[in-house]
Amino acid sequence: MRKSLLLFVVMIFMTSFQILDAQVADSEYRISKTIPLSGDGWWDYLSVDQVNKRLFISHGTQVNVVDLNTLEEIAIIPETNGVHGIAIANDLNKAFISCGMDSSVLIIDLKSFKPEAKINVTGKNPDCILYDSFSKQVFTFNGRSSNATVIDANTYKVLATIPLAGKPEFSQTDGKGKIYVNIEDKSSIAVINAKTLKVDHLWSIAPGEEPSGLALDTENSRLYSVCGNKKMTVTDAKNGKVITTVPIGDGCDGVAFDPGTKRIFASNGEGTVTIIQIEGKDKYRVLDNLKTKEGGRTITVDKSTHHVYISGAEYEPGTGRRPAKPGTFSVLEIATLK
Repeated sequence: MRKSLLLFVVMIFMTSFQILDAQVADSEYRISKTIPLSGDGWWDYLSVDQVNKRLFISHGTQVNVVDLNTLEEIAIIPETNGVHGIAIANDLNKAFISCGMDSSVLIIDLKSFKPEAKINVTGKNPDCILYDSFSKQVFTFNGRSSNATVIDANTYKVLATIPLAGKPEFSQTDGKGKIYVNIEDKSSIAVINAKTLKVDHLWSIAPGEEPSGLALDTENSRLYSVCGNKKMTVTDAKNGKVITTVPIGDGCDGVAFDPGTKRIFASNGEGTVTIIQIEGKDKYRVLDNLKTKEGGRTITVDKSTHHVYISGAEYEPGTGRRPAKPGTFSVLEIATLK
């Protein structure tokens, strides 16, 4: 009896070890570089300029620009008070930057980084900002007024104000006339018609709650919403049906999809990034919860190199929402071991 029990315990131990070993073997990623950046203050979105190989990082009252070939800071864009997002418009050689504190959009030249104009939006605290190449329009999603401002990307004229059902978060365009945006306090996705500039649909993403980051797989028509209850919901972008959910870490704010590797990356404020592999039609597998840094909650991916970038800083000791330590702001580059 004792020998049988001992053999059983050993078998369980070996099985557990094999499972753990398989999980570690699945982890192909590591932090390949820490890129120190100048300035202090809070942070939000990151955006990759795929054409010019540059990374734009929102940072308090400025935007830091990193050369993705050298991984060094090459410019600072000032006068972006309360900056949130950076929308890249390569076809126009412009970037549109949402400035939440003064409810404006700063427009810059993509190559020289010089400002071209600054315009006021028709809402409060423009957060997410999106350039839609299909309509040549810029959409700012205004967090404190629950609406969206639509701007002509060529003339800078405000075209419309679109009422929304609640607080908007991240958005995506399908490049064919549909704009998707998470509505955080309604646990839903709003679908905006880029031609009529009206909301066509409001889709519930239950059991997902309080969605923030949003990514779009245009090939398979799937929307990935990362939610406050540690779930990523997968929604059909054609009809709004929730297909499935995938577990992620706590405090997630951003998500990035790499069509080249068919992988989804959810950045969790707890200090991890959940890496999810698409293994077939509506089949998803968590590869890893890679340790990053506490507060690293926003993310972007370079689709040419498949490297992932997360911004953040070290925190002062204490509990609750703590201030960042001066001089510790940086970007983590995450790459595969292969």
